[in-house]
Amino acid sequence: MNYSTLKKTVALSLVTAFAIAANAQDSTMTTTTTSAKTFGGRKQFRTMTVGVFGGATAPGVLLGGRNDLGANQKLGDATFGLYYGINLRKQLSNTFGIQANIARGEVIAYNKQQPFFSSWAPGVPLSTAKTEVGYDVNLSGVLNVFTFDFIKRTNAAKFYVTAGFGYMAYNVKLYESYKKGDGTPAADFKGKYGDDKNNEYMKATYVPVGLGFKFRLSEIVSLDLGYDMKFIDADNFDGYYAKSNLDKFSVYRGGLEFVIGNKTKPDLNYVNPIAMMYDELKDPALRQEVEALKGRVTNVEQAVTDLKKDTDGDGVADQFDKDNNTPAGAAVDASGRILDTDGDGIPDYKDTCPTEKGTTELNGCPVAEGTETAGGVATSKDNIQFEFNSSVLKTASYATLDRMVSMLNASKSAKMGLAGHASIEGTSEYNMQLSIDRATAVKTYLVNAGVDSKKVIVKGYGETRPIASNDTEEGRMLNRRVEFKK
Repeated sequence: MNYSTLKKTVALSLVTAFAIAANAQDSTMTTTTTSAKTFGGRKQFRTMTVGVFGGATAPGVLLGGRNDLGANQKLGDATFGLYYGINLRKQLSNTFGIQANIARGEVIAYNKQQPFFSSWAPGVPLSTAKTEVGYDVNLSGVLNVFTFDFIKRTNAAKFYVTAGFGYMAYNVKLYESYKKGDGTPAADFKGKYGDDKNNEYMKATYVPVGLGFKFRLSEIVSLDLGYDMKFIDADNFDGYYAKSNLDKFSVYRGGLEFVIGNKTKPDLNYVNPIAMMYDELKDPALRQEVEALKGRVTNVEQAVTDLKKDTDGDGVADQFDKDNNTPAGAAVDASGRILDTDGDGIPDYKDTCPTEKGTTELNGCPVAEGTETAGGVATSKDNIQFEFNSSVLKTASYATLDRMVSMLNASKSAKMGLAGHASIEGTSEYNMQLSIDRATAVKTYLVNAGVDSKKVIVKGYGETRPIASNDTEEGRMLNRRVEFKK
């Protein structure tokens, strides 16, 4: 096979491959129905492929440089050898896989301009070396770096690169006079290698690097066109020892790849994650679940609104309020019921004395000591009464005050508390001070009459402890007083 023939063959193969791939994508190819999820794992895909390939070899690489024997060889004069094999790939993701390759074939190198002499064929001018590769095995990583149709639902054309590590066994045959590997070789040492001269092949490790295009023809079959460079860790691949560089050669290949596994599963190598995510978002079951979730969120929001609803404004939500009609400003317990701290039947918001049991007539306050009730109206025997808005003692009080002087002076331990009070007229602050002034006026009288001031304690209650109703003048008169407390 000469260079011109190979060039035409490769060009025709590329045109045919693109035509087949385009037709497969736009007309005949069908997409496998699948329930695969974007993050569902590899088990939902087919991940194994097996392939066969064949191609031609050349004694050099596109990156530059040729083997020692072909150093001055022109590309147009090249003779290409045959190379073929099989591969097995495990796809780990839609972008990366591990592939094992097994191949064999031949590589032909020659230099018609400058024949050389070798100890393998003494005295014979050699121009051609045909290297027979008995076996070539390698393990490589395959990286999908670009897809031509990433915006389409089904990826059907990919560009990939490979790199790995390999091991090969080969035998070199040397020919004279520009024979390009035809006829009887001047030297052939197959089966004569090694220290014991009984090994069939020479052996060496190498590094394979390559790239390629892959076209999906159907759900199972893909067309694979590629180019591989093999960098050999040896200087005898072409039978010529230059002691200056490592040998190398290229493989131009084409083949078919077959997907292995359950046909109902998609091929991971051609998965389009963007399309999968779109399908998941548009999945009817998922949409129903999202709508149901929206309904649950709405219910939760309504429940929160109901929890915050407080019709009577008492600080207790309606769901927990045992009484939704409490008056504004009324103190309530945790269940929303009106408080009656002292249990006298008068709610706290109406009770002037909420911590002491009292009577309705006295607005929830108790009947003071030294008073009695007659017909529901409280009276007093010893209370010192005052005129409206006054803290001046009445002369009618002197007799009662003199009795208190006698009682306090009769006993060294006797003490007396003076509780000043006022009726409801005026502000509460003013009435509080007025009640203190009234109690102080009584204390002043007792002290001036000879009572030790330490025996008398003054306290004002303002209008908070009435003994009679403030709704009548009679009741208000009784409330303007000073009481004696033992």
